[in-house]
Amino acid sequence: LSDFTPQATFDIKKCDVHRLEAGPPVKAELTREQGLQYYRTMQMVRRMELKADQLYKQKIIRGFCHLYDGQEACAAGIEAAINPSDHLITAYRAHGYTYTRGVSVREILAELTGRIGGVAKGKGGSMHMYAPHFYGGNGIVGAQVPLGAGIALACQYQGNNQICVALYGDGAANQGQLFESFNMAALWKLPCVFICENNKYGMGTSVERASASTDYYKRGDFIPGLRVDGMDVLCVREAARFAADHCRAGKGPIIMELQTYRYHGHSMSDPGVSYRTREEIQEVRSKSDPISLLKERLLSNNMASVEELKEIDIQIRKEVEEAAQFATSDPEPPLEELCNHIFSNNPPLEVRGTNPWSKLKSIS
Repeated sequence: LSDFTPQATFDIKKCDVHRLEAGPPVKAELTREQGLQYYRTMQMVRRMELKADQLYKQKIIRGFCHLYDGQEACAAGIEAAINPSDHLITAYRAHGYTYTRGVSVREILAELTGRIGGVAKGKGGSMHMYAPHFYGGNGIVGAQVPLGAGIALACQYQGNNQICVALYGDGAANQGQLFESFNMAALWKLPCVFICENNKYGMGTSVERASASTDYYKRGDFIPGLRVDGMDVLCVREAARFAADHCRAGKGPIIMELQTYRYHGHSMSDPGVSYRTREEIQEVRSKSDPISLLKERLLSNNMASVEELKEIDIQIRKEVEEAAQFATSDPEPPLEELCNHIFSNNPPLEVRGTNPWSKLKSIS
């Protein structure tokens, strides 16, 4: 162990800035521990998503399912830059963030298969997973952004020096409700980091075909913005830390555009190759994969060994495999529990069923 380099400094891509005197640093420090931690996080999300893909194709996971593979550096980098007590809300491509916010792979996969042991007791599924300070996946395009501004308003009101990170995609970036939220956030100087994860396609529509301006980081107009390489976990971390500091200093909201890429289709009904070529996907995989990039850095700077990373990969595969076993053998919730937890602490109440005579009980 003593032979490894304990820490190194890396040159990272300079961010494009909007309405800012200076941007995030162009050098990033990385300790060996951090490097291994980021590697493990991203690799875990990658394996988990590939397992979800497999379970979906076996028809064990049904319904909506949006996979995050390719975008792992965004979730890992943001989490590395904020505190566990800070708040985060995202759209429906939420498995990665559910994991980085502290939910185990087994609870995520069991939620996808609709089992009792799932993070939302099997009732939420892919788009509706929650954890402390994580307000979930949200199924309505763009609707999480005003909610995020509201969470930031609560942080400001409570004066607890916490911030909220509100994520949306390039597909949601033309939603009217975003601009209403930007306006209020700027007026009230809310501690909100608005992050556009630009993965180049909103469903099957490329950004160029959907947006008159694809400079998403400038679209807050009167709100400062950053454009960041979203495939480099260190770039994301430094930019997110810069943005978080901006908010905590009371300067109001800031916008970050993370330029990233998804390897899978938009959702499971999209093979992902009708509006882009297989070559394009391959090129991104070979040239800018977030996991390969970090691995390359660790190895070339003698911060880790090939064997060690292989060992981590084996552990991760084992953990994901065990989680999948649990997610396929855990029981589904019984019908009696259908209406429970509608309210957080209420005396039991009767809920009308599918016809006026069928009554279901709701227990908090």
